[in-house]
This record gives sequence, structure tokens and C-alpha cells, in this order.
Amino acid sequence: MEKELREGMKPKQEQEEEERLGNNNVMEMNERENEIEQSKVGIMRALVQREDPSAKDVDDLMIRRFLRARDLDIEKASNLFLKYLSWRRAFVPNGSIAVSEISNEITHNKLFMQGLDKKGRPIVVCFGGRHKQNNLEEFKRYVVYGLDKICSRMPRGEEKFLCIGDLVGWGYSNSDIRGYLAALSILQDCFPERLGKLIIVNVPYIFMTAWKMVYPFIDSKTKKKIIFVENKKLKSTLLSDIDESQLPDIYGGQLPLVPIQDT
Repeated sequence: MEKELREGMKPKQEQEEEERLGNNNVMEMNERENEIEQSKVGIMRALVQREDPSAKDVDDLMIRRFLRARDLDIEKASNLFLKYLSWRRAFVPNGSIAVSEISNEITHNKLFMQGLDKKGRPIVVCFGGRHKQNNLEEFKRYVVYGLDKICSRMPRGEEKFLCIGDLVGWGYSNSDIRGYLAALSILQDCFPERLGKLIIVNVPYIFMTAWKMVYPFIDSKTKKKIIFVENKKLKSTLLSDIDESQLPDIYGGQLPLVPIQDT
């Protein structure tokens, strides 16, 4: 209390000067952190290009995402990145997934993308109640197809997307633990630091049985990006991240849903 009184008695000019110095210190710290990060990007690039020359074709932003996913640990990030390059060559030999390779998954019409949130991130809507356990390899191709599409539509300077996971109509027939874990692995290990936020809505109670099985496999960084929303707070929660002009019309906004294959 005494300290607060003394603070209140300081001349306004002195308080402003302390604020300015504090802001300068924060800026200097941020600059220093950016320099360290950029230096590590350069070191990691040299390491991975020595192991896999194809790494020269990726930009620094991708290397930085892998670094951030491993808390700037160069060795761990390099190992993850080299595994990614090897996986990509084997799983997507033609460079991209063709619609003909996911013809069954496409017909379920469960993934959409339209609009930008308040941070400028693309908005993706995924309907879990339209997913059926089927051919696992085709589903994995569908996940890669969708993530590739999302990443290719990122606005300049943006690296992440916001996803609304809508579980309306979800039941045991939609439960696909193998599929969920495969999708999670692809997202975390092959597209790290791409998910900005996952808002799960219209959640039936029975979904929590499946969630408890998947949750242990979600890394700590991803867990922090996931929120569950009660139905009564649905629109207000979405509007805290998305302007009404960019909100999908099914949630009371103004934008119609656009299937991912039509983007």
C-alpha cells in the first residue's frame, strides 16, 4: 500500500519516463530474441542441407516453425525436419495430393475454408459428425490435401489458421481413434506451428470418451490452442476472434461455407 502511494505521488513526467524505459527494455529483449532465433535458423539450415540437399528448397519460415515446435532446440528440430522431408517424398511423391486420390473422403464434404479472423488467419470449419471410419491411408491423404490447401491460401505474412471443429451430429459411428491420431501426428510433426487456434463447438457428451483417448497424444503447445465452447456461449466466443462479416453464416455471420476443394 505504501509503495502504491509513493508511485501515485511521482510526477507524471517521471512515470512516463519509466514507462518509456520499460517499453524500450521489452523491445530490446524482443530484438535480442529475434536475433538468437534467426541465428539458430541459419545453423539449422546448414545442418539439414548437409544431411538432405532438398532442404535448400524450403524457406526460413518453415525452418523457423520446426524450431519453434521444439523450443528452439536445433538438434530436435533438425531431426523432426529431416523426418518430415523423408515422409513428404514417400507420402506425396507427386508434390501434391490429387482429388482422385481422395475421392471417397471428398464426398463427405466435411472441411471448409472461408474468411479471416481478427488476426488475419484463414478460418477453417471441420465437421466431425460427417467423418466415417474408412480407409485410413485415404484419410491421411485427405488430411494432407486439406492442410496443403490451407497453407497455400495463407495471406502474405501469415503462417497460422483458426479452425472451428464442429461436432454437431457426432456419434459413436463417427468415432475413429486411429484416424484422429493419424491426423494429429500429421498436424504436429509435418505441419508444426500451423494451427493457431482450435475452437471445438456443439460437443456431445459422448465425444469425451474419444477425447480422453486422444488427449495424451496432444503435445503441450497444441493443448494450449484448444478450447471447448458451451452452446450458449457459441456466438459470443466466436465473435471474440472473428468479425461478424467474416464469420460463417451457420454461426450467425455473413460468409457462406466454401468446401476446401473449391478454394
